Amino acid sequence: MTMSAPTVPDDTAASGATTPGAPASEAPSSDASSSDASSNDAASPEDRPAAARPRVSARGLLRATGGPRYAVALLVDSFGNGLLRPFLLLYGIAVLHLSAPTAGAAMTVGIIAGLAATPFAGRWLDTGARSTVVAAAMLIRVLGTVLLLAAPAGSVALFTAGALFLGIGNQTMPTAHSALIATIAKGRERDAASAAARSVRNAGMGLGALAATAGLAGGPTAMRWLAVGTGFSFLGSASLAWSVRIRAESTPATAADVRSGPGPALHTLLVANIMYVFCVNVPEIALPLILVKLLHASPAWAAGIFVTNTALVVAFQVPVTIFLARWPRSVALAASGLVIATSYGGFLLASDLGHSYAAAAVAGVSVLCTFGEIMYAGSIGPLLIAITPPQVLGRTLGRFQLSNGVGLAISPTVITVLASHGSAALWLPLAAGTLAAAWSVRRLSENEQT
Repeated sequence: MTMSAPTVPDDTAASGATTPGAPASEAPSSDASSSDASSNDAASPEDRPAAARPRVSARGLLRATGGPRYAVALLVDSFGNGLLRPFLLLYGIAVLHLSAPTAGAAMTVGIIAGLAATPFAGRWLDTGARSTVVAAAMLIRVLGTVLLLAAPAGSVALFTAGALFLGIGNQTMPTAHSALIATIAKGRERDAASAAARSVRNAGMGLGALAATAGLAGGPTAMRWLAVGTGFSFLGSASLAWSVRIRAESTPATAADVRSGPGPALHTLLVANIMYVFCVNVPEIALPLILVKLLHASPAWAAGIFVTNTALVVAFQVPVTIFLARWPRSVALAASGLVIATSYGGFLLASDLGHSYAAAAVAGVSVLCTFGEIMYAGSIGPLLIAITPPQVLGRTLGRFQLSNGVGLAISPTVITVLASHGSAALWLPLAAGTLAAAWSVRRLSENEQT
């Protein structure tokens, strides 16, 4: 990845981050940080000058994403995720000979357990831990893969336990990773760093999924080797992440801090996010359902759309996020909702075309939907961090991950139920809900603190 982080005047220091062995000259000045923070608080969003398109440098982006070792850790971790995560259900069915409902129920238990663990991860992060929490989230998934490999045929208990530990790691990793990036980088530099990390993770997952797809022809034996590769990738990435040794200066949160947090702005953002996150499942669930079941098109169309979606996210997440830096984060988030809702309307119109053109039209509109997803991903996380007091950042990120999990959990059911009543019954409610979410978040940047 050659794209670099934006340099924003007076807001590029990694304040609060401590790395053992770093030269004293690299440590941020607490006085300067306090002065900057107070000046930022004193100026309202309307008084601040319009953001110019930030300048970028490759070295700055690499530093802002945690450095070379952490970047490699992310790539290795996501590659391992791609090896097994999309095929975990198949592992339970083909290798352990479980029924599809049983394997699916076990995976649901894992997701629920992972969501339940996010508040605890948030409290740990609020003690100042950063790379240690990331490493722990990666390492706990090693235990999950070991349990999968140890499970004999028909063992529901071990498969459930393996899915549980994988679920805990998968749900707590984004929370810990976001907190680490927020500690290293500030302002628009942080936004670009988060975008770069997402591109790296999507690239790793895509490569892992391609490798796994090629190996699936080997049957159950090949799937066991995929699990072995997954375990080693998690172990290696955990070791690299732990070696980075990044902590934040712990600021004890008072009871009032915990109760207030970012205030009403956070609640608005979390509720809106449940609707926004539906767009993530559109390429994986909604479009295959529409293409294959309603339009009777080849499944190859759905596969091609998914691959294109992944490639676009990898290629454009950083440049689009940098482009959006000229506007307030909440305006960018609201604009993403408008783009996503427009794509939903496009899917509806494309579905009404003749069978000769409908599949190609849906594929074309999916590009617009993907750019809406890129805008959403590049603005909502940075907006959340910007409106959150540092002393409750971990807890807030945990609640945000819970909001993500709820949206991802209910969206497959909502999408399939609506689609069973036709294309209009699916896309019109999704478009209306997304527009309402976009309207609700349009002015949240007025609450930004960093």
